[in-house]
Amino acid sequence: MGQTHVIFGTGPVGLALVDQLVERGHQVRVVNRSGTAPVPAQVEQMAGDAADPDFALDAASGAGVVYQVLNPPYHRWPEEFPPLQRGVMSAAQVAGARFVSFENLYMYGNTGGNAIDESTPMKPHTRKGTVRLEMAEELAELSDKGDLELATARASSYFGPRATWQSPLGERVIGRALDGKSAQVIGDPETKHSYTYLKDLSRVLATLGTDGRAVGEVWHVPNAPARTTTEIIGMIGDELGQKIKVSPVPELLLRMMGLFNPTVRELNEMLYEFKNDFVTNGEKFTEAFGMQPTPLDQAVAETIEWWR
Repeated sequence: MGQTHVIFGTGPVGLALVDQLVERGHQVRVVNRSGTAPVPAQVEQMAGDAADPDFALDAASGAGVVYQVLNPPYHRWPEEFPPLQRGVMSAAQVAGARFVSFENLYMYGNTGGNAIDESTPMKPHTRKGTVRLEMAEELAELSDKGDLELATARASSYFGPRATWQSPLGERVIGRALDGKSAQVIGDPETKHSYTYLKDLSRVLATLGTDGRAVGEVWHVPNAPARTTTEIIGMIGDELGQKIKVSPVPELLLRMMGLFNPTVRELNEMLYEFKNDFVTNGEKFTEAFGMQPTPLDQAVAETIEWWR
């Protein structure tokens, strides 16, 4: 097994993971389509399409751990996401590397407000949830056969440094608040929602890549206790020293916007996460590895500091 930690994907999750692995003293390579990313000078960069098996194999050369944190365009998931994962997965197998999969919670479907943990039945009712389930099952089958050393992290809606338009608390909340504008939110802001802090997610991913106890298991990222989105926006306002008006976006308006914007159109099927309580449980990871989530007030303050 090689020594390099190879990260496929340099969005907010991938870059947070770079920070964590570099801080821990690991040799890191990042892979994306452009070959450019805002990473430290000692981090190697490669450009190419991970869905191309030959390129993915080359990119994973010498890897001890391969992290799949890719995220194709929202409206192109069914066409692009499975081939991307297969390219990275096959490369990890040939390299003899551990495969760390970053996933969200779409495959569980609508639990009607009941808390979600690793034992929750996976019953997706959306297009993207079905894609996520099929991808997870493909990995699990290889892992069960002993053909892939797999560890999986699943996170809720994330926020933190570098998460701008990708986060429900990013551009439309913190970004607008810094401009003195109201916070635009979807769904019901009075329902409780578990938000994953990116630094906590990066700590989990790095642990899955370096601790043998993580292999063969699915791990939910520990989050601070769920709060309503209104409460969190209030915490953001307290940090900024201002009152932030909460402006829910009407569902009808979202549907109309979706007629012209494919990304917004894909967002509509995920509204259920913000219309009921959406609470996740990460106690399994905390009990196994001792990691506590960052207190929410600290996470909010650090995120705002980055935005500033």
